[in-house]
Amino acid sequence: MNRVLPCVLMRAGTSRGPFFLKEWLPQDEEARDQALIGAIGASDPLQLDGVGGGSTLNSKVAIVSRSSRPGCDLDYLFAQVGVGHRSVDTRPNCGNMLSGVAPFAIEQGLIPAQDGTTRVRVHNVNTGSRIDVTVRTPGGRVTYDGEARIDGVAGTAAPILLNFLDAWGAVTGQVFPTGRRIDTIDGVEVTCIDAAMPLMIVRAADLGVTGREKPEALDAEPALLQRLEALRLKAGALMGLGDVANSVVPKPVLVSAGDTPDSITSRYFTPRRCHASHAVTGAIGVLSAFALPGTVASGGHRLPGRYPLTLLHPAGRIDVEVELEGRGDQAQVTSAALVRTARKIMQGEMHLPEYVFSRPDETCRSEPAEAPKPVTLIVPTRAGGGNDTMARLIAARLAPLLGQEVLVDNRAGANGAVASEFVAKAAPDGHTLLLGYVGTHAMNPALQKLAYDPIADFVPIGLIGSSPTLLVANVEAGIADVHALVQRLRQSPGSLRYASAGDGTPPHFAAELFQLSTGTRMASRTSQGAAPAVLDTIDGRTQLMFPSLFTASPFIGAGTLRPLAVAGAQRLAALPDVPTLAEAGVQGVEVTQWYGLFAPAGTPEPVVERLNALLNRVLQDPEVVARMQRQGARVEAGPPAALAARVAAELPRWQGVVAQGRLTHPEPRVLALEESN
Repeated sequence: MNRVLPCVLMRAGTSRGPFFLKEWLPQDEEARDQALIGAIGASDPLQLDGVGGGSTLNSKVAIVSRSSRPGCDLDYLFAQVGVGHRSVDTRPNCGNMLSGVAPFAIEQGLIPAQDGTTRVRVHNVNTGSRIDVTVRTPGGRVTYDGEARIDGVAGTAAPILLNFLDAWGAVTGQVFPTGRRIDTIDGVEVTCIDAAMPLMIVRAADLGVTGREKPEALDAEPALLQRLEALRLKAGALMGLGDVANSVVPKPVLVSAGDTPDSITSRYFTPRRCHASHAVTGAIGVLSAFALPGTVASGGHRLPGRYPLTLLHPAGRIDVEVELEGRGDQAQVTSAALVRTARKIMQGEMHLPEYVFSRPDETCRSEPAEAPKPVTLIVPTRAGGGNDTMARLIAARLAPLLGQEVLVDNRAGANGAVASEFVAKAAPDGHTLLLGYVGTHAMNPALQKLAYDPIADFVPIGLIGSSPTLLVANVEAGIADVHALVQRLRQSPGSLRYASAGDGTPPHFAAELFQLSTGTRMASRTSQGAAPAVLDTIDGRTQLMFPSLFTASPFIGAGTLRPLAVAGAQRLAALPDVPTLAEAGVQGVEVTQWYGLFAPAGTPEPVVERLNALLNRVLQDPEVVARMQRQGARVEAGPPAALAARVAAELPRWQGVVAQGRLTHPEPRVLALEESN
């Protein structure tokens, strides 16, 4: 088996994945799928051994060849590869990856480029549908540079026009495969539609939500997810798709009113998690249901013609022009056009690991049934920050000791309350754990009323470590030291802005304590987590931040953040020239961020003892210790009682800070879900 294959890695729409010519891959389907599993690194939930991104959005593959279908130029086979499990699903289509097909094919010599623009007709092998794709090719060469902007992607790029020609009924043979535009399943009205992607559409209000919640808030509602999945399974059978328990189609969608008569709000599930933005094919389906009369998503009466419609999703909007023919029950959508962008990231050789070809087929097939249930480590912040980095470091070492997969699940929102509430309500069986820290178990509960008790609702597994807090500045802000900062704030109150990771988080508390101690005032900018807050400071949207050394260390080393002071009792060995705030004349600002592992209350003691023992083994690993030290964190292994004592001491301390500084949130939030509405 050839284990070195040509490959092009592309960002296509809001997805990313490897693009292959069909001839580059093994022609046998089983061997091809094994190659794709190896390319993405599907066996590992982090996908460290491949080019996947640990998410379904980045675990996609496009396979392209000259078309065998008359009137078409290219065949495009889309493959959705598993995240943490060895699977390849070629039943769905992906409109985002589609946007990279024509540029890729032109550059590989499958299609001659025209001067100006080149139109390519693509046959989607998954669904049998045809799409016209128009690409900019000035001088007969593909360009990725341009002025088009799509929500969910930074910067601009050349526009790529996708015009779906016959995506309606492509999978099941009918636009409404049940024969009805509205079905009632378990007392809930749904629309089952096959338009670019088989969908089950439900009014958000019918399931007790607004439909405008953030994805992490919806993901934190297990009852909602379970009900959606139950409806989806029955909808799949009604649509003639059979048992869809192990399939990603039909996709469930929650819809609600848009901002204008020509817009609709959508929350698209993949199918068991809410999409961070929205699939293009899903947008075609939702807007088809919106344009046509008699569905749960219908947006009013429309005569035959072309209509610019808008789908609102968590990351922005997707604008689609649809063409309607016929009236009433005879109305149908005949085409849908929208703009995407793409970019070639790199081109070269893909080196596949030997193990993906060496496992016998029967072993692969029996994995889902025989593999032990994975442990899910819930992280209360977005990917990229210190908490996330620490969680992934621990998970990677803990999994082989447990003999189980350890999946890292980022559930940001409500300053850690979404994740904490989720774990507090989870089954106390050792399969759902929380990477808690000073924010979730001391600061946020001290600041406001929450729907969880940081002591009563959790069992401590063990401390992981701690990291001091720093005062850092944007390198171009002209702030040389703490003295200059205080003088500037006193001369011009509110002239500088600090980055907060959210109310009740360490960066927020440290900034408030600094202002109380110095008698100064700063403006604030709140981000959903430390990682975006750090980026705000680097990019100059804010001038200051109080991150942990664990979070800030890579950026200090790269010279993109300037350390001004340590918010602790002593200087740091890693930054010996950086004074403490006390040395700089600012008293009372000592904030240490600590991290620990928690389980839901009621978790059996033997389970807690085993997890604690294995966690301490991880924390004794020299590589783990060195990695944490390099990034400014100190390992603190110990028994569960040590973590319990830390929480018991820290909670009243921060309650006292809140009372002293009168920092109590003016409108206490009882439920994290309410905050996200």
